[in-house]
Parts: sequence; structure tokens; C-alpha cells
Amino acid sequence: MRRLLVLLTSVLVLAGAATAYAAWAASDRRAAPAAAAFDAAAPGRVLVRSGGRIAAVPTANPGAAPQVSGRACDRFSTANGTTLCLITRPGTPPTTQAIILDRSLRPVRTINLAGIPSRARVSPSGRMASWTVFVTGDSYNSGGFSTWTGILDTRTGYLITNMEDIPLYLDGRRHHSVDVNYWGVTFAADDDRFYATVSTKGKTYLVEGDFGDWRARALRENAECPSLSPDGTRLVFKKRVSPGPWRLHVLDLATMRERALGETASVDDQAAWLDPGTVMYAKDGDVWAAPLDGGPPRLLIPDATSPTAIP
Repeated sequence: MRRLLVLLTSVLVLAGAATAYAAWAASDRRAAPAAAAFDAAAPGRVLVRSGGRIAAVPTANPGAAPQVSGRACDRFSTANGTTLCLITRPGTPPTTQAIILDRSLRPVRTINLAGIPSRARVSPSGRMASWTVFVTGDSYNSGGFSTWTGILDTRTGYLITNMEDIPLYLDGRRHHSVDVNYWGVTFAADDDRFYATVSTKGKTYLVEGDFGDWRARALRENAECPSLSPDGTRLVFKKRVSPGPWRLHVLDLATMRERALGETASVDDQAAWLDPGTVMYAKDGDVWAAPLDGGPPRLLIPDATSPTAIP
């Protein structure tokens, strides 16, 4: 019961924050300037959300003034010329548009979704896109709030708007429950294997999934919003620690050993990889970076969120 209360409390807090964020983001987008041209696939940069719009800074000089595009997003992710842009549409309740953009940030496909944007991720090849939205009204959720996570194969056009029906295995056994919620997908280089968070029965789990076989298995408890390293050997994730905040950890997939990063503040974000030895994440309206060796974090890009490195 205590774990269930913690989970429900955290979801409701996120719900309130997401609603407030949606209102703030709309005004933030209107105030931002726009650039004439933008190449999302140009190498040697970190793309972020700055002033409500997709922007870029040089990897070698992340403190430089950003090049700001004309594309506004509330959440976004990009890789290999494919960008996923999530936009909140006002209403009662608000809804989301998931827009697939090409490397020039021109729309290729638009998908209308329920809920409020939460997470976005594109696979390293640019083929697979995934998003998570907060939705209300699921009868099994006593708080009236849950997550829907979708996956789109941009090559074939195959769309899954809510992956909660994927066969899930806990401790080797098929798990059946109406309260299953997924969020925070991250893809491997083969566009088939992925990792995500699932919550059920008051617990959260890190799961490994197979898109082709359409199944998922739990790897461990208490691991949220994973992000797979470029070489596919490690995951960084947020872990709830006593008395309740999240702490960033890195997991070695070969040994399944984890260790905490040097960032001691609570981080409610799906981290990204700056390079093989450094992760980056949003905290207090800025992008920070932390080394995997446990060293202290540093401010990377001020006034920015949603970082993605373009090698």
C-alpha cells in the first residue's frame, strides 16, 4: 500500500506540473524568435528546446548563443534527420499532436493524441519514434490519471498508439493486470530492441522489449525513464531513493550492476547521452551534464531543456 501511495502521489504531482507546463509553454512559444533556416542533422551540435523552440549550440562551445529554429515544441527528440515534436493543443481536456519532421523541420506526418506531452524519443537511425502522454479518465486508476505510450515505425508507417497490451513477463511469468502503464521508451541501434518503464500493482520496473516479437520482460524494480548509451552497453535512469526524490544511476547491462551518478539533486527527466562518458538532463530550466565516473555535475546549456547530441 505504501508503494502504491508513493506511485499515485508522484503521478498526481506530475499531472499538475504537466498541466501548468502546458499553459506556460503556449506563451513561451509565442515569445520566441525564429531563424530562417535550420538543419537538425548537422553534426557537432547539441539540439535543445530553448525559448519554446528547437535550437542548437555547438558541442565544443555549449554556452554559446543558440541558433533558434522556427519550430515550436513542448517536447521533442531527434536523430539522423528525423525529429519528433510534441505540441499541446488547448482544450478541456488538452490534447497532443505528435509531428514527425524531416531534417529541415518540415512536417512529414501528424498524429493526434489524447493527453499532455511527457516524453519523446527517436531511435539512433531515425526510424522509430516513441512518445508518452499523460491522460485522464482510466477507470482502473483511482487518481484518474495514467500514461499512454505510443511507437511509430516511420519507414513502414506502422503505428501503436498505446503499448499497454504488449505481453509483459515478470519473473518469467506472463503478467495480466488492468493497471499496466508504460513510459520513457529508449531504442537500441537495431530499431527492434527497446527499454522502457512499466508500472503495475504499485511498483515500477525497467523492461526490455522486442518490437518485432512484440513482448517485454522486466529486468529490475525501481528504474524509470531509461536512456541507452550509444554503444548499447549501459542505461542511465532515475531511481527513487528515500525519502522520495529521484537520483540518476547508470546500469551496466552485462553485469547488471548499478551506481549512482554525482548529481545529488532530484532529477525528473529522461536523460540523454552527451558522449560515451557523460549524460545530460534538464534541471531547474537548464541542461546539466554529469560524468559516469561519479564526478560533480556541471551546467552545460542555460535556459534549455530536451537535449539531444548530434555526433
